[in-house]
Amino acid sequence: MSILKVENLTKTYGEGSSQVKALDGVSFAVEKGQFVAIIGASGSGKSTLLHLLGGVDRPTAGKVQIDGQDIFAMTESNMAIFRRRNMGIVYQFYNLIPTLTAEENIMLPYLLDNRKPEAAMLADLLSVTRLAERAKHLPSELSGGQQQRVSIARALINSPAVILADEPTGNLDSKASKEIMELLTMANKRYNQTLVMITHDEKIALQADRIITIGDGKILRDEEVR
Repeated sequence: MSILKVENLTKTYGEGSSQVKALDGVSFAVEKGQFVAIIGASGSGKSTLLHLLGGVDRPTAGKVQIDGQDIFAMTESNMAIFRRRNMGIVYQFYNLIPTLTAEENIMLPYLLDNRKPEAAMLADLLSVTRLAERAKHLPSELSGGQQQRVSIARALINSPAVILADEPTGNLDSKASKEIMELLTMANKRYNQTLVMITHDEKIALQADRIITIGDGKILRDEEVR
């Protein structure tokens, strides 16, 4: 079953002779539990694609369906709620709340809904991310790799339909990058978590089940890796 369906997704900026087509009729589907890497040169359209998949921007044309829901048929407020409950987003620069502890940052999707996460799920995430002893620390007291582990745990806490990762290792050294990729691939296998990741690193992309190459706003290749 396709957990993510993209149909004829198009995004243009500007008008007339200055018009730029960042995405040009992109279509693909992702099955539940699949790990898909999206690669391409700078300016290829891959970041625009991720922003549209996350509902951060709206397309000029086309559809994005997540778990059967057409996200662009929603109002902005409903989109925000849907994103919080059904998408996990991991950014290159962590996007943690500096005044919240690691544990509170992880629980943020629940706190915003005035709900409490299951204690067992929170404990499991703190364990697998090796953050149990740092749970009460603020982001400023954590290393870059630890902060990114917090953001991954936050993305997983809701058991979302899909995790979108935007260059999740781009701000880390090689050791921390390796640890983050081990964590993401573990989440993909352990929780059967669907993962769509933007990366410029082909070695990282080769850890995925499938690689989609974007160029000039179009899909150039869509290859199964394993």
